[in-house]
Amino acid sequence: MKASDLFIRSLENEGVEYIFGVPGEENLDILESLRTSKKIKLILTRHEQGAGFMAATYGRLTGKVGVCLATLGPGATNLVTAAAYAQLGAMPMLMITGQKPIKKSKQGRFQIIDIVEMMKPITKFTKQIVNGNNIPVHIRESIRIAQEERPGAVHLELPEDIAAEECDTKPYEVLKVSRPSPDRYAIDKAVNMINRSTMPLLLIGAAANRNRTCNALPKFVDKTGIYFFNTQMGKGVVDERHPLFLGTAALSASDYLHCAIDRADLIINVGHDVIEKPPFFMTAGGTKVIHINNFPANIDEVYFPQLNVIGDMADAIEALTEKLEKNDNWDLSYYGKVKEEAEEHINDKNADARFPVIPQYLVSAVREVMPSDGIIALDNGVYKIWFARNYKAHASNTVLLDNALATMGAGLPSAIGAKISCPDKKVVAICGDGGFMMNSQEVETAVRLGLDIVILILRDDAYGMIKWKQAGMGFDDFGLDYGNPDFVKYAESYKAHGHRLESAKDLPQMLKRCLESRGVHIVEIPVDYSENEKVLIDELKSKTCVL
Repeated sequence: MKASDLFIRSLENEGVEYIFGVPGEENLDILESLRTSKKIKLILTRHEQGAGFMAATYGRLTGKVGVCLATLGPGATNLVTAAAYAQLGAMPMLMITGQKPIKKSKQGRFQIIDIVEMMKPITKFTKQIVNGNNIPVHIRESIRIAQEERPGAVHLELPEDIAAEECDTKPYEVLKVSRPSPDRYAIDKAVNMINRSTMPLLLIGAAANRNRTCNALPKFVDKTGIYFFNTQMGKGVVDERHPLFLGTAALSASDYLHCAIDRADLIINVGHDVIEKPPFFMTAGGTKVIHINNFPANIDEVYFPQLNVIGDMADAIEALTEKLEKNDNWDLSYYGKVKEEAEEHINDKNADARFPVIPQYLVSAVREVMPSDGIIALDNGVYKIWFARNYKAHASNTVLLDNALATMGAGLPSAIGAKISCPDKKVVAICGDGGFMMNSQEVETAVRLGLDIVILILRDDAYGMIKWKQAGMGFDDFGLDYGNPDFVKYAESYKAHGHRLESAKDLPQMLKRCLESRGVHIVEIPVDYSENEKVLIDELKSKTCVL
């Protein structure tokens, strides 16, 4: 068969359902082969970056490899941010790019840059295919590497002349690889450390968002009675309405939660690594840490755990649960006091309905209308801290945010990827006006696909988070204000439904109506970030943690 047909057949063999992308001239053989596929659907996007964010989100939610497609040169370079997003965020993603003929070309160096070399620092694997018969092995290997712990981005370049070759091979058989179980000596040592501690605390990180680990951790918490907290990307692994939940580490230090972290003598860390922004800082002679993950800890000056328990995390948690009981040696009463103190202050239900809307009220309104399995996809801005800190996730992978690369522009494409991956769930994109405009063209993609999603645009006519940092560092207000379109008319120009909030009290009902309606709904919400300094800085500085 033709090499491009073999390429698509090999992807079908791997269980690929969607390819997100913007094809170009060098992908036309692939596009024709894709046209005849009965198993893979092309999701045509308006920008390669949006395609990459969608593919990465698909990988994040399903555990399968999300696939995106771009042409050579500028098409491939537009995938760079999405590649870093997937790589740092541990999302399995395969990027496919085209290239001019490599055997004989009459176009000189037109549009040609070395994409494989460009991709090396930001992927787990990158390869140019130089023989059509090698396609099955390269696809099998790239998919395996993308899914293997720690998951991430991989890249294959398929030149135009190779795609048109005739081949005499077939796809490889897909064999599932089981993760190794942790060493029993390490488990016994962890049990000993936990039993000898007096104030153990459980940390849940991003990598714990795997089905089996999500099932194992609630049983561990319930049996041991150990309080837990999570990182931003670990939200919802255990239902945050649980009475032993202390909060999310939206900040690295000085929040109410850090009163508990600072008092703990042992932190059991499940699934967090240093690529995500630190939820706490280790110090010499301070709190001990047990690192439970699929790979050893990457040591740096703020993270140097005393024990590594390496292997399948669910196996590790199940083994610990079996060997541990509630221990009379533990005194966890202080954590209960911290929880009461935090709940009293981080209580967005009491946030006033002033206008423009303050972040606490926005978080409360969104949580009120979202079902427990509903998904919110956050872009990057100061509102992300408020949602991480105040929004209680009821289930895993229902709060999609990026605390690794922390790029702007990912919120809307991520929401589209989430809705395609989970069509029966309610999906809301929450974007600042700056982040929304970076990939706003994907509204057309959502409308064309007939998706039912809600997009909240938080309007402050500035890069608000940077303005907050600028003021906090004592600099003059400069260079961060901009203008915006009429977002209602902007929505209508795409045949989406546009709404503008005129009163904070109307927000819950407006959100509810949008969620219950078909189509793409864009809601412009004027926001007031004046609470940032008062609540996130001044109030935290004044607390004593004496309790």
